Amino acid sequence: MSYLFSAIVGIVQGLAEFLPISSSGHIILAEKLLSQLGYEGSANPLAFSVMLHMGTLLAVAAVFWKDWIDMILHPIKNRTLLLLFIASLPALLIFVAFGDFIDTLFEGWFLGIAFLITAAFLVFIEMYGRWYASRSKKTEVNMPAAITMGVFQGIALLPGVSRSGSTLLGGVFSGLTRHSAAKFSFMMSAPAILGGFLSEGKKALEQDALPAMFSPESFIGFIFAAIFGFLAIRYMLRLIERISFYKFALYVGIVGIVVIILQLTNIPGFPPIALPQAAPIG
Repeated sequence: MSYLFSAIVGIVQGLAEFLPISSSGHIILAEKLLSQLGYEGSANPLAFSVMLHMGTLLAVAAVFWKDWIDMILHPIKNRTLLLLFIASLPALLIFVAFGDFIDTLFEGWFLGIAFLITAAFLVFIEMYGRWYASRSKKTEVNMPAAITMGVFQGIALLPGVSRSGSTLLGGVFSGLTRHSAAKFSFMMSAPAILGGFLSEGKKALEQDALPAMFSPESFIGFIFAAIFGFLAIRYMLRLIERISFYKFALYVGIVGIVVIILQLTNIPGFPPIALPQAAPIG
């Protein structure tokens, strides 16, 4: 794996994790396109993925460090920790029930459609977010809002469906201001990223991939994911009330259409749009 490949994928992970454009979808797309250009991927994709998750986890920790400290020191008074736990349950249940099917989606056959779903979600955020904002000024996340955002986070297990975009939509539907929904959405990413990090880290240890996690290529991916993740969070929090989600929707919609065209024209590396065949029994 080249250093350039590591840096590009790290940047994609950091930006796309917190901008409403889907990190998992863009990682799949970036790796396919880079492979077409002759760049070799990681010799140990699992170890590399662990380090990318560690980078984005560091970004969330760095931006919200005061909030995390307050939650740890005052777990009863500060209800955010409980709300984050509640919000994480729907995605966990969905993954337990449909994890095997979700894994097939990472082959890329659903990618173009998933990008279009994200585009639709972003249109809804812009349309209904402004409408709700004129009627509701709710800034405190309550239990119903946490559950709703958690359900939308479960939908975002589909690679190509943006986690931040989905949870923002859930927050907007719950009557939250866009800034409040965005902050809780980004904080929700920490348990999700940590869960993925621990799961993949355990597998990496079982496969004796610990040295690969600390290779120069993996470290470069980690650094770029952390830096650009930090910048993406700060950008979204600062401009969330002013930016137009139509622009993000247009971008993701174009990406989705291009991916579908690549799938329909049988471009190497892009599986056709079709349900994967079930494995034979026995």
